[in-house]
Amino acid sequence: MLDQIPFVDSHTEGEPTRLILEGAPGFPSAGPTETRDYLKQSADWLRTAVLAEPRGSEALVGAILTPPTTQGAAAGVVFFNDVGYLGMCGHGMIGLAQTLRFLGRLDLGAHTIDTPAGPVQIEIKNNAQVAVKNVPARRTQKQIPITVPDFGEVRGDVAYGGNWFFLVSDSPIPIQQKKIPDLLAFTRAIRAQLHKQGITGENGQEIDHVELFGPPTRTDADSKSFVLCPGAAYDRSPCGTGTSAKLACLAADGRLQPGQIWRQESVVGSLFQASYQPADGAVLPTIVGRAFVTAQGTLHFDPDDPFRCGIRAS
Repeated sequence: MLDQIPFVDSHTEGEPTRLILEGAPGFPSAGPTETRDYLKQSADWLRTAVLAEPRGSEALVGAILTPPTTQGAAAGVVFFNDVGYLGMCGHGMIGLAQTLRFLGRLDLGAHTIDTPAGPVQIEIKNNAQVAVKNVPARRTQKQIPITVPDFGEVRGDVAYGGNWFFLVSDSPIPIQQKKIPDLLAFTRAIRAQLHKQGITGENGQEIDHVELFGPPTRTDADSKSFVLCPGAAYDRSPCGTGTSAKLACLAADGRLQPGQIWRQESVVGSLFQASYQPADGAVLPTIVGRAFVTAQGTLHFDPDDPFRCGIRAS
């Protein structure tokens, strides 16, 4: 285990990302999928040390660079959060791109980044903007009814946008910052019922994100969303993989045409612009958002610190 780890922090439309610039002794020189599996099986301490309190918070998403596996790709990356590992992370990819530009490792223009979910195309633009061409998104189930205690029947779509989502089109709770405790309770109750009733993504994959939609607050937005992440946190950004899943639903219902812009507002008022192109029964989403570097430094690990690997849930 290292005594120190260099990092760079950023936020994408309000949602934080922490990029780890070096791993730890014994890490394989492998691509994203192999690195993710190694972390899960043999080095999960890195995830908790970097993201858990006292160094991190439940909202923080981590990223670690790996060698690329696709010919011509600039890098590979594994994203992780307070409870585990992500196939892809839209806001994290935007933050990663701006961080690599900040470090002088990437220039303006198009690049490929490998992820466990597949290669992702990015374009670094001026004015802190990054466009992410995500992995294919698709809806697998439409308007599935579930009964949620204290809330009654709730209907939602099951869709994949790099992670699995249950999407509720008309939130019964206003999507406002002052309502965040209520929104958290509602979405956690939904997720618990999905697990209890055995509702999953394809091949039994867990639906670990829940997304609610309502009327926008901004005049330049089409919708406002609240996203429950796999742990107990909510997404401060409009959520890149969630917006991708939303595009798949809109396309399947004929409500959004290829190339048409969808503007998704987050619960804190930030904005992603999104569009798609059709692709063999799925859609290829493009998400555009802004990211800003907020800190650069070194995480220190005192061998006498009882919480050097973070405060873990018992």
